[in-house]
Amino acid sequence: MRMMLLTAGTRGDVEPFAALARHAASRGHDVRLALPDDADAPEEVDTVALGLDVQRVLSPAGRTPWALAHHVRAEVRPAMRRMLAAAVRETVAFDPDVVVHHPLVLSAPMVADSLGVPRVLVEFAPVATPSEHFPAAGGPTATRDLGSHNRSTYAVPRTAARLFDADVARAAAELPDGRRPARRSPSRATLMAVSPALLPRPDDWPERVHQTGAWYEEEPTVSPDPVVGDFLRTGPFIVASFGSMTTGDAEARGHAIVTAARSRGLRVLLVTGWGGLALPAECHGPDVLAVRSVPFGAVLPGATLAVHHGGAGTSHAVARAGVPAVVVPVTADQPFWAAQLHRQGVAAAPIPLRRLSAGALVPAMHEALSRRERAAEVGGLMRREHGVHRALDVLESL
Repeated sequence: MRMMLLTAGTRGDVEPFAALARHAASRGHDVRLALPDDADAPEEVDTVALGLDVQRVLSPAGRTPWALAHHVRAEVRPAMRRMLAAAVRETVAFDPDVVVHHPLVLSAPMVADSLGVPRVLVEFAPVATPSEHFPAAGGPTATRDLGSHNRSTYAVPRTAARLFDADVARAAAELPDGRRPARRSPSRATLMAVSPALLPRPDDWPERVHQTGAWYEEEPTVSPDPVVGDFLRTGPFIVASFGSMTTGDAEARGHAIVTAARSRGLRVLLVTGWGGLALPAECHGPDVLAVRSVPFGAVLPGATLAVHHGGAGTSHAVARAGVPAVVVPVTADQPFWAAQLHRQGVAAAPIPLRRLSAGALVPAMHEALSRRERAAEVGGLMRREHGVHRALDVLESL
């Protein structure tokens, strides 16, 4: 098969698609992966860029309503417009047998219909597949069980998507006949790349929704940098990461995490990411190492616990490693995953970002450590899921 894979977002949105691309190529398929410009392009995979700098889109110059509105006009809308058009252009050029896409790639349904090929939607959290058993993973209701009204919360992401209808229509200029198809076909299947150990499948998802488990590279993980490796071998440590989240005072967060960890005799591997965490001068010491990035698969299995923001990719990586967590959600689907990890017994009760302090972290770390046995159990279940294999089996059955 010729598979066009389209993704947009941060590391947690790109790495699973890269894992699927590699596995599909290893089984003899012709695969092309379209991804953001600032993503690390995976080796030995045919990739194209979508004209989207995600870090720039997610980094407004200010947080006032005026600054945010200006950022949407000056950065977000133009970036989305370029990405939607590039997704169509690159898909037409590849002429695939199937289009597999992230929900943010809103022009994917249009180009699949124009080419007359099936498309498959990929979700890393339930945002497009409604259920009465839990709300949509995003928006103000993400952590509130509204019972029979849960299904109505999925209108929020649908409404947000409609804000870009004009940009999708403009991207139709890249289609072979330059016109948007009159009818939008439903996805042939949905790949829910979510672990059932973290979110048990509800009984009201249709059969075309395949819950595969999370997607990971299943080859041996590369070793960490020697400096990181030496640090990890010195004694018990925690891993702290806020990924792409840059909101607020990064040094204050770093100070709170280091102070709380030291009170429990734990060392800290501080993963600064895009700047969501920083190590203040007064916290320097041999028991703390700050790095911009690190392969989670190489460091998490030895960690005592993790402190993170609750992104879907990080949540699954930490849980898969069998490590208990303290989650400090910031935005998007993070409150949903923070609540779900706590509900499944692998994380402490979430700490709201505005309440993050050493005083809040110390008891949360104690609660998380009391869940080590359950975290190890869930990690064992997740490591047996083989999500990319199941996902490719679905694609090959279309």
